[in-house]
Amino acid sequence: MSTSGAPRSDLPREAPARASLVLASLILVAAVANLNLSVANVALPAIGKAFDSSQSALDLIAVGYSLGLAASVLYLGAVGDRHGRKLLLVLGTALSVPACLLAAYAPSDTVLAVARILGGLSAGMAYPTTLALITALWAGPGRTKAIALWSSLGGGISMLGPVVAGALLERFYWGSVFLVTLPLAVIALVMALLFVPAHANESTEPVDNLGGVLSVVLIAGLVLAINLGAVPGQGALVVGLVVIALAAGVAFFWRQRRAPNPLYDLHIAARRTFWVAACAGIIVYGSMMGSAFISQQYLQNVLEYDPVEAGAAILPLVVMIVLVAPRSAKLVETRGARATLLIGYTFLFLAFAWMLVFWGEDSGYWQIGIVYVLIGIGAGFAGTPASHSLTGSVPVRRAGMASGTADLQRDLGGAIMQSVMGVLLTAGYASAFSAAIAASPESKDVSEQVQGELTKSFASAAQVAEQHPQYADQIIAAARESFLHGDDTAYTVGLIAIALGALLIFFMFPRRDAERELLRRYYTEDSASGAPGKPPGPAA
Repeated sequence: MSTSGAPRSDLPREAPARASLVLASLILVAAVANLNLSVANVALPAIGKAFDSSQSALDLIAVGYSLGLAASVLYLGAVGDRHGRKLLLVLGTALSVPACLLAAYAPSDTVLAVARILGGLSAGMAYPTTLALITALWAGPGRTKAIALWSSLGGGISMLGPVVAGALLERFYWGSVFLVTLPLAVIALVMALLFVPAHANESTEPVDNLGGVLSVVLIAGLVLAINLGAVPGQGALVVGLVVIALAAGVAFFWRQRRAPNPLYDLHIAARRTFWVAACAGIIVYGSMMGSAFISQQYLQNVLEYDPVEAGAAILPLVVMIVLVAPRSAKLVETRGARATLLIGYTFLFLAFAWMLVFWGEDSGYWQIGIVYVLIGIGAGFAGTPASHSLTGSVPVRRAGMASGTADLQRDLGGAIMQSVMGVLLTAGYASAFSAAIAASPESKDVSEQVQGELTKSFASAAQVAEQHPQYADQIIAAARESFLHGDDTAYTVGLIAIALGALLIFFMFPRRDAERELLRRYYTEDSASGAPGKPPGPAA
């Protein structure tokens, strides 16, 4: 956190010994989680064909990894703060291996969804500790640059997932996409063991295990309820999940207000530079991941891209994130987080507006590429200030809370936006296809079973088309139109979410000078609290 006020005594020195190797190790560990997060999207059409999956099952496979990670990051971040961040880093990276193997050789889409959730839980051990260690080991402008590299390279590697997955799907079966991270996991594990410091400003307070369990139940219940919202016949289950999530949320809030060692310090969370940045990041990462989830299916189902072409189409996004994020770090230092966030949001809004207006059945690649460029610029500008403001608002002893929230931005944002957009896609697709069947002269010849298959998902409709070649052209044309109807609804909601996020930042996030004044005040409060384990260091 760069301020012109007094130096924070709770911050480490500018950088650790062998800083480049330490940062490379942390980015590689994050890369394992990032790649595992994104490789499934491009494989969804192939998975749907292999298992005759419903759109809802595909949604759960896509969101499962984010669900496991989002549900666990707060709890496991606190565990790392207390028992050793390197220990969690190593365990999580090691456990990602069996999770990938289970996904690659899953005998059903149900097992695959479970494997994705388990993979997310293993990432919940490793991923939150990467940012927590950056916060604990770096200070000042060095920390801002380290976060920018972590954010840009992490986001870029995540978006490379579809490219690699597409290349694998050209030659191998769908499960190969889940094996791609295994060599990287081994390298990351070795580097983490060799170069990451064993301990760095960890807390001596006991972990709030009850609060941790409640946080898991709250987030898992919420995401599953959203994801199952459009599944026919699951109304009672959805209501039950909503009730469980609400009850867990109330209990979690009550527990954190009264626990002597809260998992989530609500006093810190109420700081404007913290909670507004958290909300802003949820929308940024959620919109990026939600758009990738929908667009990969659009490219393959509607425009008939093969997996390699669909994966490669997203490369402009990767390039722009990597190019823009370092400039975002400089902008945060000179103009403040608020201005940088708003610039990012402007580009994201333009991207979603373009998808809504110009993406159709005959869109050329230039129309596709423009969207990915805009999303890459938007995420590149907005990602760094969102994470930087979180880590800059807390004392180092609460680094796990800040890093857990930063991870929650991406994973909860991704899980919620993918679930919401997936539900809207599912409902819109089914509604439009049902209407197309009703309007068809052959509607009386369509049995209830066949109609159920046609409205289940694009992949299922394609299989019906193969079984009835005399109607194949009509079925595929109706499926494409129905998909476009569903994705337009999803993009509209994404556009609304981005607009609301921009308004929140504009009215609630402090301008640069006010932000610095708030950070000085937080420093004073944290110093007065007498928190243990705070080594002297320079101003951030």
